[in-house]
Amino acid sequence: MKPQTIGRALGIGLRVAGRIAGQAMAPSAPAAQASAAAQTRAAGRSAGQASRGLARGVRGFLRPFTRVGGILWLEVSGVFFFLPVVVFAPTLWRVRASSLHGPDHNTFLVTAAIMAIFFYLSVTSFWRARKK
Repeated sequence: MKPQTIGRALGIGLRVAGRIAGQAMAPSAPAAQASAAAQTRAAGRSAGQASRGLARGVRGFLRPFTRVGGILWLEVSGVFFFLPVVVFAPTLWRVRASSLHGPDHNTFLVTAAIMAIFFYLSVTSFWRARKK
């Protein structure tokens, strides 16, 4: 939105609010107050319709960007979930000889579990990105 448009909208809103406040403070006949209240309600309804229309337009404009942003977020998450798999792979390879019965048996099991969890998270993240 241009600065001139924002200033114009704020100026109009300030004038309307001033007029409403002036009418509320001025002593007048009940019929005039009822008329002013009806005008205020009508102005409020039209402002509400305009803001709803603006919100729908902005939402429609941003819809493709949110889809692409969601796909990008899933792919970046998949890469970051794959990093622990790459980091723990040398440890798993180093202790593979004592995987069943050896001093590094627990290290092998913990490393394999961590790698399996993060590999699963990475694959499912890429899979969800592909489905979008």
